[in-house]
Amino acid sequence: MAFRVDERATDFREIDRYDGGVGWIAHPDERMERASHALEVDGGLWLVDPVDADGLDEFLAELGPVAGVVVVLDRHKRDAASIANRHGVPVYLPRWFEGVSEEIDAPVARFTDEISNTGIRAYTLVDNRFWQEAALYDPTDDTLVVPESVGTAEYFLAGNERLGVHPMRRLSPPQERLGGFEPDRILVGHGTGITDYVTSTLEHALSGARRRAPRLYAKAIWNLL
Repeated sequence: MAFRVDERATDFREIDRYDGGVGWIAHPDERMERASHALEVDGGLWLVDPVDADGLDEFLAELGPVAGVVVVLDRHKRDAASIANRHGVPVYLPRWFEGVSEEIDAPVARFTDEISNTGIRAYTLVDNRFWQEAALYDPTDDTLVVPESVGTAEYFLAGNERLGVHPMRRLSPPQERLGGFEPDRILVGHGTGITDYVTSTLEHALSGARRRAPRLYAKAIWNLL
């Protein structure tokens, strides 16, 4: 199984469907499990960190028109530009992202605390020269979107975790930034979302991240052998 597949996806797997949106994983067999999401607001879809795939437009058309494409991790430009251009909408970036807009071949719009009057709030998770990441929170249905700091793909998980802190953040987990949320669901950028025992699952992931780090790193090394 490849860790990541860079060719255009010829299929995708639907994930995380709920009344306010849906997700999909292009290249369902890749180990990265790059997940994309469409959040529905007033009949329009806001696509978060999307990966393109054959049949995607038809899939989305059943849910509503694309209102905008949002990138909330500097490394998750993915197929945002091509999808935005195809639907005639901008790519939305956090105002504090640096060096990202120059790499996006599409019109760019910026947001600070809220995405274009949608009610979807943005919160800074990481802001340094190596990593820029924002989380999104929709208070209408208590949906939390975290693109990278936590995930459910296998390489995020140690021991009995259902949700794990990213390997690069294990020693400094985002407890202060994410610990105050009590969402009804967590959507992640790698893997399927969490929809049951959500708050306790998030707390378990954050509070035990450092303690379980050696087990995660040992598993990563074993998988390389």
